[in-house]
Amino acid sequence: MEEREGEVRWDGLCSRDAAARDAALDTIGQAKSPLEEGAGARAAPCGSSVGLRRQQRCFPARRVAFGGSQELGIRIPRPLGHGPSRFIPEKETIQVGKEDATMHTLFAESFATLGRLDNVTLVMVFHPQYLESFLKTQHYLLQMDGPLPLHYRHYIGIMAAARHQCSYLVNLHVNDFLHVGGDPKWLNGLENAPQKLQNLGELNKMLAHRPWLITKEHIEQLLKTEENSWSLAELIHAVVLLTHYHSLASFTFGCGISPEIDCEGGHTFRPPSVSNYCICDITNGYHGVDEIHASPAGSIPVSSTESVCEVEALMEKMKQLQECRDEEEASQEEMATRFEREKRESMFVCSSEDEESAATRDVSRHFEDTSYGYKDFSRHGMHVPTFRAQDYSWEDHGYSLVNRLYPDVGQLLDEKFHIAYNLTYNTMAMHKDVDTSMLRRAIWNYIHCMFGIRYDDYDYGEINQLLDRSFKVYIKTVVCTPEKTTKRMYDSFWRQFEHSEKVHVNLLLVEARMQAELLYALRAITRYMT
Repeated sequence: MEEREGEVRWDGLCSRDAAARDAALDTIGQAKSPLEEGAGARAAPCGSSVGLRRQQRCFPARRVAFGGSQELGIRIPRPLGHGPSRFIPEKETIQVGKEDATMHTLFAESFATLGRLDNVTLVMVFHPQYLESFLKTQHYLLQMDGPLPLHYRHYIGIMAAARHQCSYLVNLHVNDFLHVGGDPKWLNGLENAPQKLQNLGELNKMLAHRPWLITKEHIEQLLKTEENSWSLAELIHAVVLLTHYHSLASFTFGCGISPEIDCEGGHTFRPPSVSNYCICDITNGYHGVDEIHASPAGSIPVSSTESVCEVEALMEKMKQLQECRDEEEASQEEMATRFEREKRESMFVCSSEDEESAATRDVSRHFEDTSYGYKDFSRHGMHVPTFRAQDYSWEDHGYSLVNRLYPDVGQLLDEKFHIAYNLTYNTMAMHKDVDTSMLRRAIWNYIHCMFGIRYDDYDYGEINQLLDRSFKVYIKTVVCTPEKTTKRMYDSFWRQFEHSEKVHVNLLLVEARMQAELLYALRAITRYMT
């Protein structure tokens, strides 16, 4: 790959060897930085001089090497916010430098793998077991041997994230795409990419918004388009990447992930005032995050007694449902009726929020048919056909198909699904030694129900007992239209629960959504093959 100024020379910082990092740092210290060369009017792009900042985060002992930047007259950007999330106060996140040994290892691994310690990692680290599996899977998809070339992988990530207007993920992968030799012209719009990638646009659109519409004919069109055709192995790789980034967009919006200081929307060069922002910040909509957390616009005032009562009421419902399970079991006909009722009702779960969601840059050039989305389905009352998990499941069908065509990935995905589904600390808010399996299953199955997927052995009547309307609104928004997620939605459900527990909910949403999308795509591929 051609070496580009201000980018490749930072690669040594990502070495897993401490001596190699020190040598790279000394080399960088002797060279002129991009800021000294006249790029000080803007923040450096992700992955170039920003490696310095993330190196400081991961390996604090080296911070002193860069202490003289301001004395050299270099303009230093400052973050617009504080902490990795707009929804979670910084003091309640895991502080870098105060993490335990397991978390530190994960931070170092994330830095070595991605060339950055991103805010997604800093929020996911609430749950180290899941984060380890997530990082391992993402590393394999993006960097290890596989059917697709590296620049295709990042471009597909851009296409997928753009479907949900997730400029945070788009910006990260634009830089990675260029770093591995991608053609900058492709970034001017999907029509400038190879026809082979353009052909993937239809599948990307349906997977993101209406996966139940995918048929074997769509698969055939991709596999039999002469010189622009996909192989089965390439298509499996592409489908996994698309579903991975659709779901990661849900996590990004669902947890209010903030852009890092080096990314667009994450910094300003305006000096701070005594109140932590100046009048020009207010004029341009840049408000201090501490102030936002102190008195959030649209926050839900609620007494601690009321919130405690919510937790107690939920635990009592779980106890009652378990007793009902033990006493009698509903008939198959009744179970089917309850599923159809829940599926139908889920179409009309929507927010009446007037609050603006996070502002994002327009990234629509990376995909086609901008008007296509889940909202069209819900408003027009279109019928979602029932997908019986007993007829086609991840465990019995999808797993083996992925593993056969893209070795080891089926195993990695299966591990990640199981960790998310089974993860528990046996706590609910202030209560300990609680069996949360019933609640976790209700969340997972509600998401699959919205996608028309039915489990014959599950009583869907439990969902209405365990998930109240504000929680359903949050779930549906994060899963189906994540770009519309607001802080008010995040604050309004489970008000007495810890932020780590709400992040845990998001892990369930991410993996249940990804598995639902995969099931529809893999079923269509299986039908094509047979």
